[in-house]
Amino acid sequence: MEKKSKVEETNTIGRRSFIGGGIIAGIAIAIPSTVAAMMQNIAKSVSIGVITDLHHDLMPDGMERLHTFLSHMEKTKPDALLQMGDFAFPSLKNKPVVDRFNGAHETRMHVLGNHDTDAGHTTQQCLDLWEMPAPYYTKTIGGISFIILNGNEKGSPKQNGYPSFIGEKQVSWLKQTLEELKGPVIIVSHQPLAGAFAVDNAAEIQEILSQFSDKILLAINGHTHLDQLVTKNNINYLHINSASYFWVGDQYLNKNFPDDVLKKHPILTQTCPYESSLFATLIVDPVRMTVRLEGTNSSWMGKSPAELGYKDEEILIAGKDIAPRISNRKLSRK
Repeated sequence: MEKKSKVEETNTIGRRSFIGGGIIAGIAIAIPSTVAAMMQNIAKSVSIGVITDLHHDLMPDGMERLHTFLSHMEKTKPDALLQMGDFAFPSLKNKPVVDRFNGAHETRMHVLGNHDTDAGHTTQQCLDLWEMPAPYYTKTIGGISFIILNGNEKGSPKQNGYPSFIGEKQVSWLKQTLEELKGPVIIVSHQPLAGAFAVDNAAEIQEILSQFSDKILLAINGHTHLDQLVTKNNINYLHINSASYFWVGDQYLNKNFPDDVLKKHPILTQTCPYESSLFATLIVDPVRMTVRLEGTNSSWMGKSPAELGYKDEEILIAGKDIAPRISNRKLSRK
């Protein structure tokens, strides 16, 4: 049974952001006892600074949003940094943005987003500029194995628009990797593996992950610009909100930046931006047997999607799934 939780006190970060995502979500299916037992492989708490969907090439204040995130992380000193895609085109003009992220921590993880190869850019350019080892890979931090997936592969029979698919070769690699890893494991992807806007072969991926639910702490993703949690077959799938905005499309045009900015970036009229950067810290604590997400709060820059009358085929709820926040969440042992 899902428990309702109280709103936590918030503290300011930088100029405009707020730590503490406001709402703490209780989770019905928490950490299975088998996974909790594997947390004994972790010597001490592991913390990861997380940001996703910065969209630097769209947002006029993208660098400022990144700086807010990194300034906070420089104070809290996590064990690693993770950006989950739709970050910045792999172009020379964006090298300062990439260098700022990569230079902020010796241990960092990148995930490929669907928009990172817009404007004629390639996956290989992302790998080179971002210093990624491969489109999909594993990385172990403090005893936790992170499996980084690439949801941008072609081959889906449903493909319409941007690829949102995990191909056969990668699926085989995922199975083998899960078999070999002892755990605990965190699955990371740009596109979600469950819930709204999931990859085209989500059912296939969910079935694979369910077979290894005794090893998997949770799966996290970006892409949707939502604050959402979905639980299926003992796996918690957590959607991490964008650092920058929620996309509403050309049916809900609105003025949210000064005229000179909108003249340069007219597509911003199809967004509802957040006043400040959203990001989170993921903390795995083997002593308390918990996984916590410490989120951030913001507010809408201009009208909210609800005020614009936004409706979506996925039946997302404005103010709940669609909100300028990353909620605090806590997973604990059953």
